[in-house]
Amino acid sequence: MRYIRYAFLGALAVVLISVSLANRAAVELRLVPEALADLLGFNQVITLPLFVVVLGGIAVGLVLGFVWEWLREHKHRREASVKTREVNKLEREVTRLKGKQNEGRDEILAILDKAG
Repeated sequence: MRYIRYAFLGALAVVLISVSLANRAAVELRLVPEALADLLGFNQVITLPLFVVVLGGIAVGLVLGFVWEWLREHKHRREASVKTREVNKLEREVTRLKGKQNEGRDEILAILDKAG
């Protein structure tokens, strides 16, 4: 299974490198359209290779998706932690009650009750 993962990552690297080499042309990214920028007097332009724009967009999309899912699943994680605390509390209570039940009994029988 490890070799399949390495083969997949290697193939992905080859694809990403070939896409990057094929899309080295410089593109201009503008914060607002050119006509609106002239009206506002705010003309922010950045020049980047096309592959940086494409791969950066994919990376930003992945990060936003991960954050969205993490926020969406918050209620499930909270419920799981509440249930875990409740289980721990009940386990402590069962241990305490078994200790009370075995008071004054033979030690060997008490050990056998704990084991069973």
